[in-house]
Amino acid sequence: MIAIDTNVLVRLLVRDDEPQYEAARRLIDQAQADDQPVLIVLGVLLETEWVLRSRYKLDKASIAAAIAALLESADVVIEHPPSVEQALYVWNQHPTADFADCLLSARAAHLGRSRFATFDVQASRLPGVELIVQTV
Repeated sequence: MIAIDTNVLVRLLVRDDEPQYEAARRLIDQAQADDQPVLIVLGVLLETEWVLRSRYKLDKASIAAAIAALLESADVVIEHPPSVEQALYVWNQHPTADFADCLLSARAAHLGRSRFATFDVQASRLPGVELIVQTV
């Protein structure tokens, strides 16, 4: 099985460089022909969300739809789909939340951690996320 980097996934999603898109598509098609879906690790998913938001200025709904489509695709396998599904759900429920915070706290919960500690006030509004209070 092969895993892909963020730049390959972004080419597939935005198709802004046709030669790179075609090369990435051939890779996916070959993996599919070999019955070996391409792996997308969680770090690549986090980077992809950031690139789509910051570089391509895509809105949250478009990015969430792209991630949901990846979850449903037969061409790829995402590392730990339950964490990604939970992150998408929480991200949708909390309009000002960052996808990264949603995914990291979801993954921690799936790894058996009931608390996810942070200094980030905004992130602490998410379920299972706890704000660390600083003392002076």
